[in-house]
Amino acid sequence: MMKMIGSPGSMSGLILRLGQCATAAASIGVMVSALGFSNYTAFCFLVASMGLQLIWSFGLACLDVYAIRRKSDLQSPILLSLFTVGDWVTALLSLAAACSSAGVTVLFTKDTEFCRQQPTLSCNRFQISVGLSFLNWVLAATSSHAMFWMLI
Repeated sequence: MMKMIGSPGSMSGLILRLGQCATAAASIGVMVSALGFSNYTAFCFLVASMGLQLIWSFGLACLDVYAIRRKSDLQSPILLSLFTVGDWVTALLSLAAACSSAGVTVLFTKDTEFCRQQPTLSCNRFQISVGLSFLNWVLAATSSHAMFWMLI
């Protein structure tokens, strides 16, 4: 198997996974701290999707730490297939949640000016959380792309 940036069991893979964990946790934290987020399905979907991404990335980061410390190889075809499918699923869910939340946020802030009419909503926090979720998706897409090319 070839070595690529972001491959499992490497330092670059660990950094990529830790970045995914950090952006997912930050997105969840910002969204949960915003008042009124739970009244909107898209924002709840974003929190759930980022939660799944956080769990998946943290699990693989722990596996990377174990492989780096033991100097073991995680590049077997079965493991790469599992990582690839998991990365695809979490990346697609992250993209769907980020896009739906971005649509609601744009609707609230630009189209209907709902945020000005409802001063109790934390629209700035919605925007920050959505931005972090898109950053998370970029990292997840990078990881899934690397896994796919290693599998081939």
